[in-house]
Amino acid sequence: MTEDGKRRWKGPGKGAKKNSSGRSLGERKIIAHNAANESSKRWIERQLADPYVRKAKDAGYRSRAAYKLLELSEKARLSFKGKRVVDLGCAPGGWIQIAQELGASEVVGIDLLELDPIPGAHIVVGDIAEAQHVAEMLSGLTGAPDLVLSDMAANTTGHKSTDHLRTVALVELALEFAIEHLAPNGVFLSKVFQGGATKEVLERLKAHFRDVKHIKPPASRAGSPEIYVVAKGFKSQGTRRWR
Repeated sequence: MTEDGKRRWKGPGKGAKKNSSGRSLGERKIIAHNAANESSKRWIERQLADPYVRKAKDAGYRSRAAYKLLELSEKARLSFKGKRVVDLGCAPGGWIQIAQELGASEVVGIDLLELDPIPGAHIVVGDIAEAQHVAEMLSGLTGAPDLVLSDMAANTTGHKSTDHLRTVALVELALEFAIEHLAPNGVFLSKVFQGGATKEVLERLKAHFRDVKHIKPPASRAGSPEIYVVAKGFKSQGTRRWR
């Protein structure tokens, strides 16, 4: 302890364990902390320079992602007016705002993260993989959804194969939900990454929808691997309960 009462770091000491690179635990923590700070700094700089971030703030949207849905709806000629909409992975709420703005009659959403309420929307904090959470979300609709939206993305690990598998799993989960609950002629829109839907997912989409295409909206950063799949004209499975 120094005279001014502050603890001074003196290094690992004689008994400190080293890793294979020769760095002590303390040194590795400092390096990791600095790397995280640099990453945060780059993210902040990118946000400040991003025109969509400024536009979203000025327009009162909760995220720049709002413009992705606006552009996707325009490019794919999606109609929201009078439709029932489900937003999977809805935090922080930008897509719900756009769905309402484009005239959706009912909008519900679910996310693992808590978000501030949005007037007129029924939002559930929960897991799409949990039946009770899905039922709670669907209780906000008066009938089968006409559009199922998913902007879900897994937290990245830095390991390309692992990240790809986790992303595919979310797309498959969202598609399963859409196939089970969509109204006839409904629409499914989902983030897919990695150059588009996998062969297996694409085959399922084509089996259940009349029109399937990939779109990368201008609001999606050029360096981002994200791309969206839009499947229109859901082929009804006959008489079935929607929930």
